[in-house]
Amino acid sequence: MPRTNVSLETVYALDEPKKYKVILHNDNYTSMDFVIHVLMNIFHKNALEAQEIMLQIHEKGKGICGVYTHEIAQTKVAQVSKIAKQNNFPLLATIEEE
Repeated sequence: MPRTNVSLETVYALDEPKKYKVILHNDNYTSMDFVIHVLMNIFHKNALEAQEIMLQIHEKGKGICGVYTHEIAQTKVAQVSKIAKQNNFPLLATIEEE
């Protein structure tokens, strides 16, 4: 059997995964302290960042908490929904493609 030397070069083009913004929406019932708690514990914001985002939510009706891959964004939304329900708040979190 003859020997053949074959050089194969494969180039893979990998796209970056799409990113999604997690947004908290203002309502008339959820306390500002609870929103700060959510921002610090679910989104790992420091106290200053949490306060700034909370004020943006309060003044503009919504605020971006972070940008993540789709799966992580969905998980964050589920975590917000769970903790809000446990604390009897109607806090709404949604995702939006970046």
